Amino acid sequence: MKTILRMLLTAVAVVVIANFLPGVTVTNFVSALFLAIVLAFLRITVKPILIILTLPATILTLGLFLLVINAIIILLASYFVDGFEVAGFWTALLFSILLSILQSILYSFLNEDDKK
Repeated sequence: MKTILRMLLTAVAVVVIANFLPGVTVTNFVSALFLAIVLAFLRITVKPILIILTLPATILTLGLFLLVINAIIILLASYFVDGFEVAGFWTALLFSILLSILQSILYSFLNEDDKK
């Protein structure tokens, strides 16, 4: 149940960010929901491989290179999801930062409900 709620919240966050960030387009909520599923899949499968392959760069930048990995994941997701487009790398980087912030805020409401 919690996973489904997280997917829905991620889809809402994607739609909100796409409405405010130029260079990011989402055609409808179904595309945003499919994007949330694809992002979850890519974060589980591809991201650990990228982290291992880029470990020296991640260590040298004190973890800031993980933002680049997140942008790459966003660009990969835009390739797989038809209704989602990102203008370029820098837009994907900003989108991933905003998505992480918004997800943290939205997921904190889920965690507060679990504590009660």
